[in-house]
Amino acid sequence: MIAKKTSFSFSLLLTLAVLAACSGPQDAVFVDELPVIYPDYVDVTIPVGIAPLNFAMADDSVTAIDVVVNGADGSMLYSKGACTDFDIQSWHALLEQNRGRELNVTVCAKRDGQWTRFRDFSIHVSEADLPDWGITYRRIAPGYEMFGLMGIYERELGTFEEKSLLDNHANEGMCINCHTSNRANPDQHVFHIRGEHGATLIHTNGRDELLKAVNDSLGGTMVYPYWHPGGRYCAFSTNKTSQMFHTTKENVVEVYDSSSDVFVYDTENHQIVGDTLIMKRLWAENCPAFSPDGRWLYFVTARRQIYPTDYDKERYSLCRVSFDPATGHIGQKVDTLVNAAAEGKSVSWPRPSYDGRYLMYTLADYGYFTIWHPECDLWLLDLQTGQRQPLTTVNSDRADSFHNWSSDGGWFLFTSRRDDGRYSRIYLSSIGQDGQATKPFLLPQRDPKRFYTQSLYSYNTPDFTIRPVGNDSQAQVRALKSDERIPTEMVKN
Repeated sequence: MIAKKTSFSFSLLLTLAVLAACSGPQDAVFVDELPVIYPDYVDVTIPVGIAPLNFAMADDSVTAIDVVVNGADGSMLYSKGACTDFDIQSWHALLEQNRGRELNVTVCAKRDGQWTRFRDFSIHVSEADLPDWGITYRRIAPGYEMFGLMGIYERELGTFEEKSLLDNHANEGMCINCHTSNRANPDQHVFHIRGEHGATLIHTNGRDELLKAVNDSLGGTMVYPYWHPGGRYCAFSTNKTSQMFHTTKENVVEVYDSSSDVFVYDTENHQIVGDTLIMKRLWAENCPAFSPDGRWLYFVTARRQIYPTDYDKERYSLCRVSFDPATGHIGQKVDTLVNAAAEGKSVSWPRPSYDGRYLMYTLADYGYFTIWHPECDLWLLDLQTGQRQPLTTVNSDRADSFHNWSSDGGWFLFTSRRDDGRYSRIYLSSIGQDGQATKPFLLPQRDPKRFYTQSLYSYNTPDFTIRPVGNDSQAQVRALKSDERIPTEMVKN
């Protein structure tokens, strides 16, 4: 649950805010334009309990802003400075008292000694809570051949507090792949470490298990995990990945697989359950995900091409196959849900909402490693009606990808390169009963303009977490430095 801190005298703070606002710029000249602010929080929808939406003017020549936020109930917050810096407790109280209503925001900006007042804008406070405590993500510099400091982090959504779960500074520079929990529950999570002491770390039943990094029967590592809701199984793919570079301005790097397969791992028996139905030599399977009821395994598949010359002819379609949780067996028939290849497009990263209503995926011109595809957009498939549509209020002209759902299926987050085309950052949005998404908002920071302009890190595969992960990073580092690994056995379905 997002933190809610209301243990103070709100009436006293309101009085102080009113007095402060009364001393605002009286000589401001009104212009009938919306303020251009960073981040763009104009007309966004936010949950009660989210951290303050601090912002600054996008124009660097502005030296100060004067901002008043009025609630529909008569409550108010005030901030003045280079950027807004709302008190967290006051902000939370304002949102709670205006649940399901709108906040009215008045902005005045000072440039060359002159104050300008802009047209007011609204921030919509959702009636629906965002039930999760925070988010997890990998933070990494957007390099190619080499990488520096990277790590897995957690962030409380109600504040600006961030904590390192594991980084490669303490782990001798090894590459840490992304953290994946079971339906936002950190009691079960998995991530992969590459390098000399590589391993797949699986946390389940209150303990860590380090699996041997490479299974000789698979010929590769266990990547792109997705937990079965029952907790016994986890789906993975194994990929032989390569990359190459473009000379054009928009496309920088291209990632492709010369081969890939999808399989299911049984955590109780340390067995990899392979299946000849979906492990085809001439086809590449990828991006597995279980349905919320555990009865279906979603994945994408594409006809293998001649690499690297025909990389842009690789187009994945969305499929599913039945799964029996009692036996761990995969069914005998594959259903195609989105034949994107027939439309000259490519599907990747299917993520069903945990209430079973929708499945969100990315759609690109080709391939599956979509974070470097500027044309990549988010799409929504209604699992009840079969209808699908682009999330037009969410998508941008840059790569929008790596999405995940909140534990109740009402909210989602994703990464986007819309700011500068190079760094991926985290945005949040909500889905209504009509399947329409609200305007997304950038993950709040205390001083967002300074934070994001000075940050040299991209955010990878973010996910919600219902509470802090609570891992023992020192014990995990000691285990990763050891040579003890659990071997896995390959069995046929």
